[in-house]
Amino acid sequence: MSKSISLPSFSTKFPKVSFNDLTRATEGFSTSNLIGRGRYSSVYQGKLVEDQNEVAIKVFNLEIRGAHKSFIAECNALRNVRHRNLVPILTACSSIDSKGNDFKALVYELMPRGDLHKLLYSTQDYECSSDLNLIMMAQRISIVVDVADALEYLHHNNQETMIHCDLKPSNILLDDNMTAHVGDFGLARFKVGSTISSLGNSSSSSIAVMGTIGYTAPEYAGGCQVSTAADVYSFGVVLLEIFIRRRPIDDIFKDGINVVKFIEASFPGRVLEIVDPQLLQELEENPMALKEKCSKCLLSMLNVGLSCTKPSPGDRINMQEVAAKLHRIKDAYLNAN
Repeated sequence: MSKSISLPSFSTKFPKVSFNDLTRATEGFSTSNLIGRGRYSSVYQGKLVEDQNEVAIKVFNLEIRGAHKSFIAECNALRNVRHRNLVPILTACSSIDSKGNDFKALVYELMPRGDLHKLLYSTQDYECSSDLNLIMMAQRISIVVDVADALEYLHHNNQETMIHCDLKPSNILLDDNMTAHVGDFGLARFKVGSTISSLGNSSSSSIAVMGTIGYTAPEYAGGCQVSTAADVYSFGVVLLEIFIRRRPIDDIFKDGINVVKFIEASFPGRVLEIVDPQLLQELEENPMALKEKCSKCLLSMLNVGLSCTKPSPGDRINMQEVAAKLHRIKDAYLNAN
């Protein structure tokens, strides 16, 4: 027996999928098809038999406490949102597996370039290379703007405010054109007026579920309420990380120094000493006048990151301001080039 659900506002052209369909699509959930793991789920690459579309299938490990709630939260989040910089969901499967156990999965469009963490920290494809992937300044700016647009939409342009609660590079996925898409809404919350509710269970507390160490806002440590300002903080950390190419839990950050303080200590005069050496090399290859304009864009970018990561939530700028500033920086950079 297998029942499948297709979520309410999804287009009818998407198939209803059963457990058996997804088993076939992933060659029996083979480890060779496994492309990612999260706290509640495993993600497989697969091909649906009906239309031969390459998809990503997120299978929830329902034995883990919170996994079922995470599935419901993602369903509720994703059926209410549509934006070019959010990972497109195709359908959901709520069924029974071959052993008679509950089975829950979400089916997404596959993002062929993987996630931002992999882009930043994996080495180039050719053999024996220890060189990190080459990421041009223009690509970094574009990714940052894409993520800002997604968060601006979630915070300000949706029917209700949605708070992501777990923004980090591994939740930012890239398509063939290197367009960035924000995914993983398993911890997301809705805010209507001053009321915050979990998308997974209406009785859930509005106190923050910890996101990921290094990206969570400092106020969460004190048990503060979930807020859009905390998403802004996480976004700021991701922005800074993209340009210095160091994880916020890098060994260099110790004795009370975090990524924000590290950059503040060199800002603005010595910033070129701490950015990713690849960016320095790219700057050096420009003629002098262009180098100055590009350096100015880099400083402006980092300045936005610092404005997002102020210790007090009330001092941070909101995502509407962030997106507007970043679009201006991107336009200035493209015009200079």
